Amino acid sequence: MLSYLRRLATTGVAYTASSVFSKAIAVLLLPVYTAILDPTEYGQAEVLFGAVVAASIVVRFGVIEALLRFYYLPGESGSKVVANGFAAVFWASTAGALLLLPFADPIAEALKSEPGLVRIAIGGLWLLTLYEYMVTLYRLDERAKAYFFFTFANVLAAIPLTLLLIAGFDEGARGLLLGSYASAIPFVAWLIVSERRRLSLIWERDLMRRMLRFGLPTMPAELSLYSLIFVDRIIIVRAIDAAAVGLYALAFKFSQVIQVFVRGFQLAWPPLAYSIVDDEEARRVYSVVLTAFVALSALIVSAMWLEARWIVRLLAAPDFFPAYEAIGPLALGAALYGVYLALLVVLGRTGRTEFNFPATLAALGANVGLNLWLVPELGILGAGVALVISYGIALVLMLVFTQRLFPVPWQWGRLALIAASGTVLVAIGNEWLPTDGADGLLSRAALWAVYPVILYFGALSGPERETVRGLARPSEVRRRIAELRERAEEAGDTEPGGETLEAELRDEDRRSY
Repeated sequence: MLSYLRRLATTGVAYTASSVFSKAIAVLLLPVYTAILDPTEYGQAEVLFGAVVAASIVVRFGVIEALLRFYYLPGESGSKVVANGFAAVFWASTAGALLLLPFADPIAEALKSEPGLVRIAIGGLWLLTLYEYMVTLYRLDERAKAYFFFTFANVLAAIPLTLLLIAGFDEGARGLLLGSYASAIPFVAWLIVSERRRLSLIWERDLMRRMLRFGLPTMPAELSLYSLIFVDRIIIVRAIDAAAVGLYALAFKFSQVIQVFVRGFQLAWPPLAYSIVDDEEARRVYSVVLTAFVALSALIVSAMWLEARWIVRLLAAPDFFPAYEAIGPLALGAALYGVYLALLVVLGRTGRTEFNFPATLAALGANVGLNLWLVPELGILGAGVALVISYGIALVLMLVFTQRLFPVPWQWGRLALIAASGTVLVAIGNEWLPTDGADGLLSRAALWAVYPVILYFGALSGPERETVRGLARPSEVRRRIAELRERAEEAGDTEPGGETLEAELRDEDRRSY
């Protein structure tokens, strides 16, 4: 069992290398951006970034998902699949952008934005969709190093351009949008020129029909899942204002600590889970892995929740301090999304992935209703609470579906201990410990330090504690670091079919703030 956990940890770290670098840069630059921009400008840009990603899911029509599937099918020509997919994505994104341009004014009014910003976002829709398709070719060819350096170079290129626009030319939200999208133009152009022999602007009708038959059904589930972390911004801007969205978006940025951990799990877990042939062994491994994931997630979430005030004070301008209210709930929401991914793999093992959409649709409906109810009363905290409850609904439904199709003996006692002890510690810290100063910071850190002790003695058996002590030995740590370096050189990206929100996560990585 330990060998499975080691493989999962090693590959997860290797797969998230580029994400860690890009998100670290984004967090380190937050003091600069928040000192120059006010919450309203930050919020305007965030709403449009989210809208672009949602629109991109629609105009892709599931073609990228179909590309990753059909490229490897024995009966299909990989070169034709690539050419066909590019033709579809190019014309669909071009048509989508041209159709949206005349409606820039009403879209801006609906989002409480400006028509000029909406027009930039529409151009960004076209660029982002083509960018996502082209970088997918690196994954098809398993050019992991090229993928890493290319995506990271895009992030580095966006930084000086964005800073020049917002600091040198005082462009505000316009500078954030232009900096992110304009910096991608030479990268998209270079990819298209370098890969031009594989591309086409004309598709084969029969192949396109087969690809759409596979890809289109993935679009509603993907859109509903992404909408869980996007629709709240629309409701906040309508119910309050763009400044509140700016605070909420900053809190979401800080929750990227847990998001990086979840992403590593997302990329590493499906290949490992599907590689286990024996069903009984799979059930045991799934149960242990979920418990380990929940325990580590709970440690990260509880630390962020307890120290949220100091995180914002350290990394953002004073105007953004109220963002601390949403950091804890958003971090918890990200962790629950990771649990959802674990259950999604169980569905994938049975081949009954059609149950995914009802769960995400129910969660989306609940999220909309809860946001409409809670945001006017509680502000961005209400949005965070709504997200947590919505993911909880999705998890309950997924548990019902998976236990009917592939029963797993989840370790409910350990899971209950992890959840209950974390909840109690966070409640104690927020209710009785100081909320500012060094005494508040240190007392909350000391309280959090009790948590791993509780888990060590309460959730682990004697042999498991001995194993943990062995893993902490310096010689073992050095060996694991060496193995991580080897895996990082070999790692590509997700396996074909593991595409849930992957494009959206890469869009977050590509942005420099």
